[in-house]
Amino acid sequence: MSGSFGERTPRRRVEIEMDERLNPEPRYAITVVARRSGVHVQTVRRYERFGLVEPRGVERGLRLYSEADIDQVRRIRRLVDDLGINLAGVAAILHLRQQVLDLQHEVRGIRSRQLNS
Repeated sequence: MSGSFGERTPRRRVEIEMDERLNPEPRYAITVVARRSGVHVQTVRRYERFGLVEPRGVERGLRLYSEADIDQVRRIRRLVDDLGINLAGVAAILHLRQQVLDLQHEVRGIRSRQLNS
């Protein structure tokens, strides 16, 4: 039965533009991400399954995460813990956030071209 309780549906990855101030270099193991984000390792893995966060590199079999990933896990945790939003809601919010960031980037480009003409 489609959509039944407990059935997992495939999630699409939520693309989030990284904060340019955060180092995008993948270098942290999942245990470090969990500790620095204030969540359990299994929580980070659950966020991965939902497509909310994804390791950016693999070294010697270890999934590696960046500062931006740690920031993303913290953002997800705040939405879930502080606001009571479920992970499907978090995915929608993060998707909308990315759309806003994309539009802001587009507007900056248009303004820049107008100033240079």
